[in-house]
Amino acid sequence: MVKEIRTEVPIPSGVTVTFKGNVMSVSGSKGSNQRLFWYPGINIEVADSKIVIDTDVKKKTQRAMVGTFSSHITNLITGVTEGFEYRMKIVYAHFPMQVKVEGKKFTIGNFLGEKKARSAKILGETKVKTSADEVIVTGINKEDVGQTAANIEQATKIKGFDPRTFQDGIYIVEKTA
Repeated sequence: MVKEIRTEVPIPSGVTVTFKGNVMSVSGSKGSNQRLFWYPGINIEVADSKIVIDTDVKKKTQRAMVGTFSSHITNLITGVTEGFEYRMKIVYAHFPMQVKVEGKKFTIGNFLGEKKARSAKILGETKVKTSADEVIVTGINKEDVGQTAANIEQATKIKGFDPRTFQDGIYIVEKTA
């Protein structure tokens, strides 16, 4: 017999959480973030100082979604209290790269001596800072920060060259929350 699956996520002091119409809004010292949470058979309630996620459905997918929702809510709370930061290293041996941020676009010039600049999309409210050999991607939404870093990394993917010889690119070296 399968019992009701229940998970509680504590709400730290200084964080306000509201849940209306399947949309959870979380506000903290770094800003506010919101996300849609809906799955059949899953119930979410905001109690005094905790968020309760539970289901009484016996199917494996509903039980798994309780843990998934718990992780997403924890990431929302971590984002508005601490934020997320990805450090990326600019590596080149053959041609020096010129990187710059232009609005919601990250541009990589002179990659492997190419005439046309490559670009990567910056998602959401993510901030990107560049220095001589480092790119720092920060924000409060973990998915936007991670996808922006992945976009930058993928923009410097090399095709047609031996990757053992041409190791040029921009690579994620550190993730902090």
